[in-house]
This record gives sequence, C-alpha cells and structure tokens, in this order.
Amino acid sequence: MTTTAAQEAFLQDFHAEHPAVTSEAFGGGRAPDGRSSYEILCGRVQGSRRVLDLGCGDGLLLEYLARSDGRQLAGVDLSPQSLALARRRPALAGVRLEEGRAQELPFPDDSFDACVSHLALMLMGEIEHVVAEVARVLSPGGVLAYVVGGGAVGGEAYERFLGLLRRTVEEMPASRRIPPLGDSRTRSRDGLDEILVPAGFGAADWETIPIDLSGPVEQVWAALSGLYDLGPLDRTTVERLRKAFFAEVREMTTPDGRVPCAYKIRVATARMRERAAQASPPVGAA
Repeated sequence: MTTTAAQEAFLQDFHAEHPAVTSEAFGGGRAPDGRSSYEILCGRVQGSRRVLDLGCGDGLLLEYLARSDGRQLAGVDLSPQSLALARRRPALAGVRLEEGRAQELPFPDDSFDACVSHLALMLMGEIEHVVAEVARVLSPGGVLAYVVGGGAVGGEAYERFLGLLRRTVEEMPASRRIPPLGDSRTRSRDGLDEILVPAGFGAADWETIPIDLSGPVEQVWAALSGLYDLGPLDRTTVERLRKAFFAEVREMTTPDGRVPCAYKIRVATARMRERAAQASPPVGAA
C-alpha cells in the first residue's frame, strides 16, 4: 500500500467511527473577536458566489457558507459517513456533495470562484496533485483559503494534553500509531508558497489566530480527545490518558470550574493569477 493510500485508509476508518469529530471538537471554539474558525474562513471568501469545500466533513462550514443567498456550493470528502451527516442539514439541500479524492475532483475547469478547506488540506497526500486540481477548477482570480492547526498556546491545557499524548504514543508499538498524515509544507508560509506558486497562485497571506476552547474539564477533554492520534489506542490506554489529563489541569482550573485551553490556527489565503499573467515570460526573457 502506498503512503497516500495508507493515509486515506486510516482517515476513512477513523471518520467511519467519528463522522463529525472535527466540527464537534472545534465548532464551539472562538477567536478573540467571537468568531469560530469556520466563520473566519467564511470571511476570507466573502463575495465569492461559487464555492467548493475541500474535505467538507459533516458540512458545518458549508452551512455557514449557505447563509449568503445565491451561492452555488459543493463539497468533497473521503468519508461517506460524514457526507451522510452533511446531507441531513436542511441548509444543504441544494448543495452538491461528492464522495471522492481531492487529487481527482469531479468538476469541470473553472467551476468555482473560491475553494475553502478547514483542517483538511494539511492531511492530504500528493499535495501537488491536490493543488493542481484546485487550480484547475478555480476561475482566474479565484481564491483558495484554508485553516491549518498551528499548535498550542503556552501554559494552557492543550499544551499539557499534547505532552501527555506524546509520551503515551511513544510507549506504543508502531502498529498502534497513526501513519504520517499530509505534507508538512502546508503548515508553513514558505512551504505553502513552494506548493502554490508553481500551480499558478500568488504568494499566500498568512495569519495566526488563537482559538479559545476553555470550559469545564469534561468539555475540554471531549474536544481534545478527538485528535487522530487517539484513534489506534485501546480504551484502557485512552482512559489512563484521560485521568492523567484531569490530574494535570486540576491546578489551573479556575474557581468557576473552567479549564483555560486555546490552540492556534493559521489561516492561509492565496489567489489564482490571471491566465495571461501565468503565461507571460519573465521580464528580460528572449
């Protein structure tokens, strides 16, 4: 099995059991301005009429996008179970939802004005093929906007959780660990430009935003325990990790019972260059 096939098989199996895990974990998080990461991403494509959600999952982002009248929306995802949940959302009754791979999008050229992806593009293998497909289905001047995880905010519960998780996973045999997911270049500005510019995009804008997940310890645990790394762990190991996490954050819990927890997202936005601009030779070329 190729690396990409192994990645996709893991993701399909994981989301078969947890079809709404991403929206359940992060849908309630809020940036300092009160918006969720989904709403922030919607703002990056404001005014775009035809929008594709790449890795749409259970359709929460599409539901936000559907609040703007007159939009033509579509979503693609590997997981039939997640798509089944998306199809149950009344707001998505007229949305085209396709089961498929981002490396082989089932849409004609120039089908969309914008493509969005929430914590999904960073998981995809063969990223040059993905970006080439996105460029193909976007119209000239079209926008690619995506959210990628940016790590923990120091001194809070997410950082403590990651430390416990890392030690737990290191004790596991290779068969109990997740395969490497995605391409690390999608997680940095320079790496992203290395992928996007040859495909016809301009350099990406890049913003880091903290997202607050604070709440009662049970709520915080429910959000953090949805990470892929826990997928291969048996129930006994997960329960041991849960107890260790509860003990770890006890001293930081506020008098009203809230555990401070935040994670950072990176929001990247890049625009397709006009066709003529892509074809023009560099200045001074013969």
